[in-house]
Amino acid sequence: MELKHLRAFIVLAEELHFGRAAQRLSIVQPALSMQIKALEEELGVRLFDRDRHAVALSEVGRIFLPEARAALHQSARAVDIAKASGRGEIGRIRIAFVSSVLPNVLPTLIRTLHVRFPRIEFELKDLPTPDQLAGLRNGLFDFGLVRLPILGAGIRTQVILRESFVVALPADHALAARAVLQPADLAEAPLFLLARRYAPGFYNELVAALDRHAVALQIAAELGEFTTMLALVSAGFGVGLLPSEAALALPPKVVARPLELGGHRAAIGLAWTELDTPIKNTVFGLLQELFPARPR
Repeated sequence: MELKHLRAFIVLAEELHFGRAAQRLSIVQPALSMQIKALEEELGVRLFDRDRHAVALSEVGRIFLPEARAALHQSARAVDIAKASGRGEIGRIRIAFVSSVLPNVLPTLIRTLHVRFPRIEFELKDLPTPDQLAGLRNGLFDFGLVRLPILGAGIRTQVILRESFVVALPADHALAARAVLQPADLAEAPLFLLARRYAPGFYNELVAALDRHAVALQIAAELGEFTTMLALVSAGFGVGLLPSEAALALPPKVVARPLELGGHRAAIGLAWTELDTPIKNTVFGLLQELFPARPR
């Protein structure tokens, strides 16, 4: 069954006049008559009752009309979906992320993606960097928002954000009165850090930066999440050292003060393996626009 035959049937059913229907279809009247005849012969039914003076839908034609309209609509929808998929404007994208991008980076991405490409669905997964890298290599995710640097091969990255460091303190802590802190200020305070297992490259670089200041720090605990760290700070068990983005959403009675680390910055990176589908290229282009690549 040809779509043009269905279209001819629908237009004639609406006009009930061969001349007007042919004009709407931009064909000559004999061609319209041939298309209707071909459709009726293919179906083995009479769709119209007609004589020299009038055209009317047959009972079969009245029943067939909504089905023909539905079939034509579905065919148009299928064409639209295929073209949108080829342009990378429809489908599902899977993004893993470290929790410190929740206050700013991730909402910006999701909001813009929804406005620009409302037919793209996304799956989001909060995971530490090593688990993201394993998922990327195994094809479980399309992109990761990771803490750099990463260890191992097979993953491409680019820096999208650089962060300074802050110290999270109970609001009534003596150090909270200072505008900027030095590493030496932390020597007497129980200190919380993000554990190496959750971001090995990030941990190694941070510890090296602290070692350059030759301060004997009291590491109270190495934790898996900055949210847990901030909860412990709020409870008064110590102070937390974390990147500035992770401190954008502080719990009550906790304040953050900049830490002078001699120019050392933490880096958030976009990670991926292959840009091998239209939708991946679309999302990658949007990420490039929102967070332009920055030198390592």
